[in-house]
Amino acid sequence: MKDGVNGVALAVFIFFFLAVTIMGFLAARWRKAENDSLDEWGLGGRSFGTWVTWFLLGGDLYTAYTFVAVPAAIYAAGAAGFFAVPYTILVYPLIFTFLPRLWSVSHKHGYVTTSDFVRGRFGSKGLSLAVAVTGILATMPYIALQLVGIQAVLDVMGVGGGEGTNWFVKDLPLLIAFGVLAAYTYSSGLRAPALIAFVKDTLIYIVIAVAIIYIPIKLGGFDDIFAKASEAYSQTNPATGKPRGALAPAEAGQWTYATLALGSALALFMYPHSITATLSSRSREVIRRNTTILPLYSLMLGLLALLGFMAIAAGVKVTNGQLAIPQLFEDMFPSWFAGVAFAAIGIGALVPAAIMSIAAANLFTRNIYKDFIKPDATPAQETKVSKLVSLLVKVGALVFVLTMDKTVAINFQLLGGIWILQTFPALVGGLFTRWFHRWALLAGWAVGMIYGTVAAYGVASPAQKHFGGSSKEIPGLGEIGYIGLTAFVINVVITVVLTFVLKAAKAPEGIDETKPSDYTADAGDPGVAVELPPATAGAGH
Repeated sequence: MKDGVNGVALAVFIFFFLAVTIMGFLAARWRKAENDSLDEWGLGGRSFGTWVTWFLLGGDLYTAYTFVAVPAAIYAAGAAGFFAVPYTILVYPLIFTFLPRLWSVSHKHGYVTTSDFVRGRFGSKGLSLAVAVTGILATMPYIALQLVGIQAVLDVMGVGGGEGTNWFVKDLPLLIAFGVLAAYTYSSGLRAPALIAFVKDTLIYIVIAVAIIYIPIKLGGFDDIFAKASEAYSQTNPATGKPRGALAPAEAGQWTYATLALGSALALFMYPHSITATLSSRSREVIRRNTTILPLYSLMLGLLALLGFMAIAAGVKVTNGQLAIPQLFEDMFPSWFAGVAFAAIGIGALVPAAIMSIAAANLFTRNIYKDFIKPDATPAQETKVSKLVSLLVKVGALVFVLTMDKTVAINFQLLGGIWILQTFPALVGGLFTRWFHRWALLAGWAVGMIYGTVAAYGVASPAQKHFGGSSKEIPGLGEIGYIGLTAFVINVVITVVLTFVLKAAKAPEGIDETKPSDYTADAGDPGVAVELPPATAGAGH
């Protein structure tokens, strides 16, 4: 790592940061309607077309942490880190089947969150609350990891001083970045990350295109890169006594690789921020088009992952693997272009962090505050509460990053993936069938959450005794697999069995306020207008 501050890179970084900050505040006037409601602040007026939605979803899903962590996993352990590529390939055909249905029913009834839909479909505030709490819990560490991504870039640029520096001085740049993010998210809502996403994705595509050509030329070509990586992976890791990694996953790790890819694919669009970006689009057809062109990001992700091999071949040595790719850029690029690369990572943190905080705030406002605290809240009151909660969520994430070890943030994010997957039966199942009983879904969710948390707690790593990973032996199979997928299977089994039992006992099933035609309705269809569930109709929303 170079000594001192990289002034040129820092100047370029600050230039782009100031540019997107101005864009963030100007976004408040972009397509702004007169009414002050969650539809406007939290969903951008449900007005975004194909390209805005594509950039917004891309900015949402391919974050600074993705930019840093995927190649860092390759750097640390080899090809096992490539699981992120197949899971993003699996996810798009999956969401093509259910996202248009979710958009249609949400547009028809004015649903802002997945919990709104679950409450309306199954007539259960308890199940809706479970989905909302799970979404908020899973999102918090995800936001924290975006701040970790910014911090990694600042560390490599030499900003903030060394470990012995006063904590305030050391963390001041991160505090400034957080303050700016919080301010323009509060004022502009979802329009801010939607506008900034254009800059973020353009920078990322440019950086990856240059890196995948320029760095291999400097390192002697891909033959040398793979040869050096293979040699490095064959060396023994002193902490485990085993080889550091492999260019291809070993047979023993194939179940882990496959279940992690499948489980991650099922979980990705359960996250509240993914749904928030989806519901902001103006038509059902926009969603269908996006599921066909979003795989372009998977191509980018595959190229991005190769940077992990390049970091090994370039001789990058870091104690924290999250610094490997920023350090690679620092070492290999001219200072001015390193600044561009750092700006891509930094802005790649701001966009998803903004969307995530908005999504978590919407869940709290609609499904906790309105359902249980103030049922007669007006649209303006909802928006005010959501703005304040979005600030609190970001403050919580900042405290998490500044006071806890970075590995803790990563482990909680892994745990969040296990948790959010347990909402799949209620959300996706509910989009296609009303057969599941609401109490059975709630019981399945609870069992899946408990099993997943306890199983993850029992996983140790060389660095820690608990929450040391997300894979464990699959009961009955004896293979090591993704805990989230095992918990999901248990969840589904419990749900199905209890549904049979509860239906036989004629337990009350709740009122379904939707009808079959709602799931295929589009914005331009005759007679399609936003209706609201009884819980919100009295508020004049």
